[in-house]
Amino acid sequence: MRAVVQNDKNRASGVKVTVGSAALALAAAALLSGCSGDTGPAAGRGAPVQAKGPQARQAAEQARLAAAARRWGLDRAPLTPPPPPARKPEITPRDGFEVDGQEEEGLPPVFTTVPTKQKIVFLTIDDGAEKDPDFLRMMSELKVPYTAFLSNYLIEEDYGYFRRMQALGVTLDNHTLTHPYLPGLTYEEQKDEICGMQAVMKRQFGKAPTVFRPPYGNYNGDTLRAAKACGIKYAPLWDEEVFVDHWEYRDWDRSLHPGDIVLTHFRGRDDWDGTMVDDMRRFLNKVTREGYAVARLEDYL
Repeated sequence: MRAVVQNDKNRASGVKVTVGSAALALAAAALLSGCSGDTGPAAGRGAPVQAKGPQARQAAEQARLAAAARRWGLDRAPLTPPPPPARKPEITPRDGFEVDGQEEEGLPPVFTTVPTKQKIVFLTIDDGAEKDPDFLRMMSELKVPYTAFLSNYLIEEDYGYFRRMQALGVTLDNHTLTHPYLPGLTYEEQKDEICGMQAVMKRQFGKAPTVFRPPYGNYNGDTLRAAKACGIKYAPLWDEEVFVDHWEYRDWDRSLHPGDIVLTHFRGRDDWDGTMVDDMRRFLNKVTREGYAVARLEDYL
């Protein structure tokens, strides 16, 4: 909104001195007002700003997202996910992913998809090796939610990077201390890996998570028992995995499905022929093209 300021001084200077005393008083007041430059409320000087309505705010945000998408080389802006469900879905183990004693002992469920009919997917990123500041800026500007599963041996050189990530609203979860093949360890060794990372997470990021992903997606009954003993409630795996140059699929139809969990890794040019920004561009272009929005996993757990 542009404020129009009238030049009262010029207007006041034309007042004739032959008019009555009341007119002279008015002319003097106008002259003083013009000299002071105080002609009433003006932009930047306390003028009331008319609030934008919901439609105007939505249009402005869509324009901002479109500009951000162009800046990061996307085909189009990511789709906006629906509001979190008022009632969270029941999470159960995927068929064939249960262990003996799963239900009787109330062990954390291992799953690859969240029950929903909405066209949403969940982005999860593992390990923590690459610490790309451009990736943080890209995901923040595009408002794309994701969950990070961290291993201490890869993040301990720069906890600050992941604190910045956490400050942007990202949930940080447990991926063990040293990323071992857990089924090859004893129960106590597995518990040390998982509970040890819980302690690191609480010390470095202020909270011990309730979500854990076993390295390589490998686990056994002792893994889930140890995880439960460490305060873990969920053990999500993934249904698809995206790399900088291709996708891989768990299911035979090689397709995205509502509620699928997608995996990628904190990797850069040392490991891939590209950056994390390139990886996210491939991910976002595909899911958006197929009509999927990226939702926040924790909103459904």
